Amino acid sequence: MVRLLLVFFDMAERVPASRSDPTDRDLTWFWAGPTGASGIGGAAVERFGFVGLPNSGKSSLFNALVGGGALAVPYAFATTDANVGMARIPDSRLERLGAMSRSADVVPTTVEFTDIGGLVEGAARGEGLGNRFLAGIREVDAIVYVLRAFGDPDIPGSTDPLENLRVLEVELALADLETCERQLEKQQRSVKADPSLAPVVEAAGRAVKQLADGVPLYRGDLEEADRALLHRFFLLTDKPVLAVVNLDEDQLDDPGEVLAPVVAEMGGADAVAMCIQLEAEAAVLADDEQSEILEGLGLGEGALPRFAHAAHHLLGLRTFFTTGEKESRGWTFRAGSTAPECAGRIHTDFQRGFIRAETIGWDVLIEKGSWLGAREAGLVRSEGKDYRPVDGDVMEFRFNV
Repeated sequence: MVRLLLVFFDMAERVPASRSDPTDRDLTWFWAGPTGASGIGGAAVERFGFVGLPNSGKSSLFNALVGGGALAVPYAFATTDANVGMARIPDSRLERLGAMSRSADVVPTTVEFTDIGGLVEGAARGEGLGNRFLAGIREVDAIVYVLRAFGDPDIPGSTDPLENLRVLEVELALADLETCERQLEKQQRSVKADPSLAPVVEAAGRAVKQLADGVPLYRGDLEEADRALLHRFFLLTDKPVLAVVNLDEDQLDDPGEVLAPVVAEMGGADAVAMCIQLEAEAAVLADDEQSEILEGLGLGEGALPRFAHAAHHLLGLRTFFTTGEKESRGWTFRAGSTAPECAGRIHTDFQRGFIRAETIGWDVLIEKGSWLGAREAGLVRSEGKDYRPVDGDVMEFRFNV
């Protein structure tokens, strides 16, 4: 399972926590409840975790994305146990394929969102419920920083997103320092019996020096080979990062002014600007009302789908499609995967007995109007085991087991 963590700072819970009809939205609600939920039908999904300072707004964004289920109230540590919800990522390509094939069912790719309780400054030393929640962070595959840029006189804390970022990075670096020091000591004892661990000892030593200065691993100068050796320790700052900057409504006219310093500080990492309160309020509306409000504010489809797609691509994930009368479906795969590996996303038998993949770009298939028309035009390619699918491929797999 691919997991992604979002880390939030200082936004009040100022939006509704529930909605009358959780299906009235583009990001469709599946389930919300205690930790431990699995993917739909056992399929692997991307996992996003929400965590931040008490009353940071993490539960409000969770509710906006999955349609309610998390307690959103203005006092500290309202979230003490994780809530899990699943949402579909809207994809116009898939909708068009489903219409072309007159599919009985259209199934987009899914993402999983986890609302994890709040962190406070000093979490690495066990302040608040820090140790408990930091343990949960270690299980995800990427981190999304959500940084406060809005002002509210009723909510204490900095409105400088760079200050928010500094606090978070220091806390996570200090937590990693403790882990690295402990692992370094352990590996130094083990290397006497197993000399092959020497590179791990050297990599951990270099990491300790960097983390002691409060510098996260993703912003330091460690070689990729060192970071690969450190993956076994599940370090918090050894993960891809994405930033979400939480704006006031009046900052939406020029979000670049707020975003630019964050992007520069993070070395060019992707960043998405949104007003979480506004997005969450729009999310509880029916589709037509939601579109009208967002268009009226000049926000297009809104920031939530853009955020979901940005986080999806952060981990190098892409989408291929299958389509027919029974079902059109999106499937997630890692960029660079082979055709048999993509077939395995559907079923392990497809990968084990892979013969070939009948392949065509989604837009070419739409233009021809059907698989039959595309085949008659000679546009369907027969790809073998070495083919590496690209985002937007439509495939039919041939296999024998």
